[in-house]
Amino acid sequence: MTSSSSFSQDAQSFVQNYPEGLRADALMEEDVAWSHEIDGARDGEQFDRAERAALRRVAGLSTELEDVTEVEYRQLRLERVALVGVWTSGTVQDAENSLAELAALAETAGALVLDGVVQRRDKPDPATYIGSGKALELRDIVLETGADTVVCDGELSPGQLIHLEDVVKVKVIDRTALILDIFAQHAKSREGKAQVALAQMQYMLPRLRGWGQSLSRQMGGGKGGGLATRGPGETKIETDRRRIREKMAKMRREIAEMKTGREIKRQERKRNKVPSVAIAGYTNAGKSSLLNRLTGAGVLVENSLFATLDPTVRRAETPSGRLYTLADTVGFVRHLPHHLVEAFRSTMEEVGESDLILHVVDGSHPAPEEQLAAVREVIREVGATDVPEIVVINKADAADPLTVQRLLRTQRHAIAVSARTGAGIEELLGLIDAELPRPEVEIEALVPYTHGKLVARAHADGEVLSEEHTAEGTLLKARVHEELAAELAPFVPAAR
Repeated sequence: MTSSSSFSQDAQSFVQNYPEGLRADALMEEDVAWSHEIDGARDGEQFDRAERAALRRVAGLSTELEDVTEVEYRQLRLERVALVGVWTSGTVQDAENSLAELAALAETAGALVLDGVVQRRDKPDPATYIGSGKALELRDIVLETGADTVVCDGELSPGQLIHLEDVVKVKVIDRTALILDIFAQHAKSREGKAQVALAQMQYMLPRLRGWGQSLSRQMGGGKGGGLATRGPGETKIETDRRRIREKMAKMRREIAEMKTGREIKRQERKRNKVPSVAIAGYTNAGKSSLLNRLTGAGVLVENSLFATLDPTVRRAETPSGRLYTLADTVGFVRHLPHHLVEAFRSTMEEVGESDLILHVVDGSHPAPEEQLAAVREVIREVGATDVPEIVVINKADAADPLTVQRLLRTQRHAIAVSARTGAGIEELLGLIDAELPRPEVEIEALVPYTHGKLVARAHADGEVLSEEHTAEGTLLKARVHEELAAELAPFVPAAR
């Protein structure tokens, strides 16, 4: 009875002291025992309440439902991660740059980076990657920061993953798994999704682990009381591995079929003698921005790693009027997982089949030479070392002038541009025009007006040096390919 009367007095006091609107707001709160004196000052610092509000849908802010749902998905799956790396060679600055790149990858994947540590070792520990003692220290860091995931700056073996998880007591992933997660989020086309799925299965196959019934064996077939007469049978985890291998074989066949369509388009361009230029470079170096600046393609541009995965091919024209194709390829990164190189080999063939490579490097990056080396390693893996290369130093407006000068001095066929401001783009177009392969036959012909299609083809597929309209026809001097030269041969004036 006493408690009931006390509650009644508190309620009457609340009604008398607070206006109607505030009483209604208080009654809507989950916590009924809200005190103005105690809780009023900290109401704006309740982060759990702010997070719940951030995930609420607001109708009418976006015309694309996919954009809104993806943002909510990223918010919901947000993880708190701690980074750990092993510094085996190079300077301490190199190790810190590598961990900073890992932090950028984690943020791109939708994680919140809380802390990062680097350990100096001759080689990673075969059991726990960083050693048993350092693993215990890492566990203390995880407990202190409240992290729920540890991301290692390297590719860990299945045993290292298991042993490190046993010590730190939270989920452990490596750099490869992080990059695969980013690719899975950003893949949009059917081929891109298939390539990412293949790479993920290649990565997961040796890392499958089971316990309990996953390790029990299926009973073999037999007669008489259900006794097995065909051996112990395979375990469930072996069955899972077999099914993954079957899915991988099916995925490879599908990717090969998609590759056929791209090869047909490429052969058509070769038949028409259209030169091709491939844009390659480190992720977030500005490849898509450069493509938009050169062709007006309208490709997604975002200040994040691996923002675009699907290759884009656009038609472009040199200052002299020659047509060529410009292809934007997937970005590269240091220690690019071998699974991705294999899965995206068909896409990277655009680089190997091109006539010229625009190697884009971020001039404002702390270590642009490392970016150049990482990209050239992948180019070497896909067999494109013989293709001529132009090093395009992008973001020159934000880069240190001394760094730009150093790159221009050390790299052959280098040019500094800014895709954002347009500085140096005209010079780059002129350099592309000079480096593209030229038609092999120079010819001078008096083409009758009734054969105007030959003149048009000379403009489209060749390089017109001079053109004069006379009473008999068009006096054309141009460099053309052998097929067109044979068709123009009857109109070549006789030598005097």
